[in-house]
Amino acid sequence: MKSPRRTALIVIIVLLVVGIVGGVFANHQLAKKRHQQRLVATTYAVVQIADKLKLPLVGVPTTANKMPARYKNVTKVGNPMNPSAEKIASLKPTAVYSVTTLKDQFGKSFKQQHIKPYFLNLQSVSDLQQTVNEMGKQYDRKAEAKLANQEINQAITKAQKRAGSHQKPRVLVLMGLPGAGYMIATNHSYVGDLVRIAGGKNVFTSKDQEYIQPSDEAIQKTHPQVILRLEHAMPTMVTQQFNSEFKSQSFWRQTPAVRSKRVYDLQEPDFDATANMHAAKALGEVSKWLYPGSK
Repeated sequence: MKSPRRTALIVIIVLLVVGIVGGVFANHQLAKKRHQQRLVATTYAVVQIADKLKLPLVGVPTTANKMPARYKNVTKVGNPMNPSAEKIASLKPTAVYSVTTLKDQFGKSFKQQHIKPYFLNLQSVSDLQQTVNEMGKQYDRKAEAKLANQEINQAITKAQKRAGSHQKPRVLVLMGLPGAGYMIATNHSYVGDLVRIAGGKNVFTSKDQEYIQPSDEAIQKTHPQVILRLEHAMPTMVTQQFNSEFKSQSFWRQTPAVRSKRVYDLQEPDFDATANMHAAKALGEVSKWLYPGSK
């Protein structure tokens, strides 16, 4: 007859073996699940997030921006504004990602291919950080997500310290449109959010709109001390448009920003219409422009 002590020892050994086998199986299943993920990013901002989280991609957008090394030979699926549903479907994706601001661009062709894209909210820095956290949890990249957000948090702390208790400068944010002039970016836009965090006062605010188109008279009345010109699409053309506009329209020369030469051009990859993983660097730049004399 087996002693109770020997029986207990056998039970403990069996439990340990079962636990080890179960752990190995669980890790195998997790690795298998990771390997089976077939993710498609249709915008460069999503590509940046995937790169920071070290996620595999089977499809990336067609863009002039430099693609991260890990995605150098990945299939191009077309312009972010009009990606190819047929090409994406051929990749047999497990998930397709875009951003909320382009939601209206995904129409019938995607429904016909039975593709349901996920739209990431990247309208502000906090939205970006929340998205990074959520994707980190979903794809078991919590450590990478934490590291990415720490970098942004450090930039926020530094910008707030630089602003201190100084009087907030009045800031006008313009978004250039190739061949179609420009629009005003409000406090609800991404660059407007950078201005807010950096301690600036956006001269145009809105309850819900990201971009508006006020008159020249309305702009004149704001007396901006700093002007930020976002040139995220076709920057060479948009920069020329801005320069021509600022020379031909006399009211620009009367603004404090132009008189004091505090007009700055914002271009990709550091700046865009939506938040991206260059947010820390972008915030640092805006902070220096708003408070050039502070450390």
